[in-house]
Amino acid sequence: MHRLVSTIALTALAACCTAAFAATPNDQAPHGRLPAWAVPQSYQLSFRVDPSQAQFTGTTTIKVALKAAADHVWLDGNGLVVSKVAVTGADGKTLDGKYVAVSPKEGVSRIDFGSVLKPQLLTLTIDYSAPFNEQLQGLYKVSRAGVPYAMTQMEPISARFAFPGFDEPGFKTPYDITLTIPNSQVGVANTRQISETAAGDGFKTLKFEQTRPLPTYLVAFAVGPWDIAKGPDISPDDFRKDAITLRGVAATGEAHRMQHVLSETPSIIHTLENYYGFGYPFGKLDLLAAPDFSAGAMENPGLVTFRDWLLLLDPDSPEQYVRGSFNVTAHELAHQWTGDTVTLAWWDDIWLNEAFATWMQQKVTMKVHPEYRADLDRISGAEGAMRNDSLNSARKIRQPITGNGDIETAFDGITYQKGAAVIGMFEGYVGEDTFQQGMRSYIQAHKFGNATAKDLVGSIATAAHQGDAFKHAFNSFLDQSGVPYVQAKVEQKNGKTEVQLSQSRYLPLGSTGDMGRVWGIPVCVRYASTAGAKSSCMMLDKATGSMTLADAAPSAWVMPNADARGYYRFSLDKAGWTNLAQHVDSLSNGEQLAYADSVDAGFRKGEWTAAEAMAALQPLTKVNVGEVAVAPLSTLEWIYRYEATNDAQRAKVVEWVKAAYLPRMQQLGYQRKAGELSADTLLRTQLAAALALNFKVPEVRAALLTQGDAALAKKADGHLNLQAADPDLLGVALGVAVQERGKPAVDALIAELPQTTSPDLRNAMLEGLSNVEQPAQADQVRDFALTKDVKVGEMAMILRGGQETTESRNSLWQWFTAHDAQVLGRTGSFASGMLPRLVGGGSCSTAEADRLQAYFTPRLKDIAGSDRGLAQTREQTVLCAALKAKQDPSKI
Repeated sequence: MHRLVSTIALTALAACCTAAFAATPNDQAPHGRLPAWAVPQSYQLSFRVDPSQAQFTGTTTIKVALKAAADHVWLDGNGLVVSKVAVTGADGKTLDGKYVAVSPKEGVSRIDFGSVLKPQLLTLTIDYSAPFNEQLQGLYKVSRAGVPYAMTQMEPISARFAFPGFDEPGFKTPYDITLTIPNSQVGVANTRQISETAAGDGFKTLKFEQTRPLPTYLVAFAVGPWDIAKGPDISPDDFRKDAITLRGVAATGEAHRMQHVLSETPSIIHTLENYYGFGYPFGKLDLLAAPDFSAGAMENPGLVTFRDWLLLLDPDSPEQYVRGSFNVTAHELAHQWTGDTVTLAWWDDIWLNEAFATWMQQKVTMKVHPEYRADLDRISGAEGAMRNDSLNSARKIRQPITGNGDIETAFDGITYQKGAAVIGMFEGYVGEDTFQQGMRSYIQAHKFGNATAKDLVGSIATAAHQGDAFKHAFNSFLDQSGVPYVQAKVEQKNGKTEVQLSQSRYLPLGSTGDMGRVWGIPVCVRYASTAGAKSSCMMLDKATGSMTLADAAPSAWVMPNADARGYYRFSLDKAGWTNLAQHVDSLSNGEQLAYADSVDAGFRKGEWTAAEAMAALQPLTKVNVGEVAVAPLSTLEWIYRYEATNDAQRAKVVEWVKAAYLPRMQQLGYQRKAGELSADTLLRTQLAAALALNFKVPEVRAALLTQGDAALAKKADGHLNLQAADPDLLGVALGVAVQERGKPAVDALIAELPQTTSPDLRNAMLEGLSNVEQPAQADQVRDFALTKDVKVGEMAMILRGGQETTESRNSLWQWFTAHDAQVLGRTGSFASGMLPRLVGGGSCSTAEADRLQAYFTPRLKDIAGSDRGLAQTREQTVLCAALKAKQDPSKI
């Protein structure tokens, strides 16, 4: 069956790619997708890896279906030193090939045959060496406690740093992986190890089972003195007859800290299997805690890799880490179906991987840990995406790919959170059971192959008995950027209550975007009826529409986004807002979040004064659910940071914040209590950070400074007493101490960090350092971020600090413009699209926008993906300046 499925998938792939591309001329290097007249059928990857060395060697054998007569093939390889290429034809004869690195910047290479070969099945064997990557891409090396480890991160287009191949998601083939490693080392890969043989000179060779068909970006392995922790087997069920072997993989001495995550994993797998009606297909499952990592985690089938702090948990680990661990694990394991079993055909459909994994993660979390309130996380995530999606420069969910930079910057809130929200909205429209039927059909139809948005939307439409109108509505959210703005007005007509609806594109004050945009929006309205609250829904696919509210109570309040299921913002006339504000406690928690977001949206359009927005948001601060209670803080922080221009105005905002939140902060206290609800623990952390660092409330800062001072005191062994602070508040406490104590606190943390391996303690110290305010010490901390004592994946935690005031942003700007080459040299291309935001985020003047534009424009060609980062950061700065100019601080 495996072989049959592979053949079917490859045949479909070849047909798809042949239709989509013409053969690339012999003298023209491809940019973007490789030509489809050479299609890989399988790989044998052999690596000799010693993490103590500077480089590795490999032999890659690829069976390639040559579909047109040619004297070469194009493939991907970057930084590889090729010593030999053998080309074996279908007749078994072998000739010497030549490897040519044509475009090192893009990683495109060519193998010349020396003569024209007719269409046939070729075998390419390539011997090469390459340095371990230093930017957490491809096959890279990191150290923990001075001990080196080697591991992979191939997504999105980094497999080409590790081996030559066809580095695109549309090419799925089986892989045979062999690792030759020192006898003292442990090797793991996507599949089970099936043999170990002596290789001489203190080395051994490990061979692994052949994989299912995979794209290059899901190939994974790791070599080092890893600890292995055995987890519980994941028992057979209705969809899988064999148990799944579950293991945790961590650096030496750390695997014992993985038992919590391993104990949670079976419930996640069973929940996913029950939803999809399809058993986990990849045999074994290893979860690996990476000592350094560029992403949060990576869904490699059989070997899922994570930032170490997500897996290494103790009984006193911060609650946000415990929740984050479950959510990220659920996300990556959801990928085993959407992404790994069914893979996008090209990077413009990365939402098929990431949006669906985000949406499914939330369903899993709600089932297994309902107390984590993933339903509210979905809404908050969507609202976060809306802030970016409100930009004229925002990406589409299905953004055309024009180069590698577009691939690398596609992993953003539009793909993840907007995509998940749109999925949830249409799931609500057709019904959860119907949507599940469509998803099951989609997985079955494309298992171990590739799919497109058309395939997915078509499968849902078929299950729901929907036609072109439904597909058009769904695609209207995929193929155009922007946030719909639904304006609602209640009217009485012929003795009936109606709500008149209109839609346009939401644009904040100062935007130059076009408001005249129409979506197919499933709009649901909740309202007060004579028998309690009711809901009414319609598909708003024109600029205007209306619905009758059956049994509406006289002067009924109307919530234009029932259950906050819709991906849109809403507005009401003045009477509608007044009425709704008086009934905030009648709304669900999700609706309360949507209410807060739409008030903020009105404020950012210039339709609300600061005082009006603060009054409208105030009732939410009394809500018992923490996620809702803290929702107003982002609006208040903007007013405090940008609108309040003197101490009296800032004091007025702080008094509002203190009245709203200080009693709850004092009730929670500053230490985790035995047996307290996890929601209280998390709320304590959120309030402490906001009150102490964002609004500088004296009472909270004093309490946290006591903890920060205790943590900075040295123990008898010379190390800092970091355990003296509450583990959830340690980072905030150290931030306050750095601001209050200055250089001695900074020096102490810089000295301690290299001696600390525990990731949660490292993160807390980095958080403390990121809050430094004095310019000289800020430069000291940033210089420290460029050293080997700070991991590559940790750099942003420090560098994203210093955006709060004009003075601190100027300090950051001066430092960055003197060190940009060093920053880019460490972080690499995957992070380069974020550089404009890293240095320009938080800016709020046309002068700051102009200097950002002037600095990055001549550098765009050398920093992949930075054009989008520049456009969005500049636009955000201009919009902030426009709103600041509109608001009157005397009316706070």
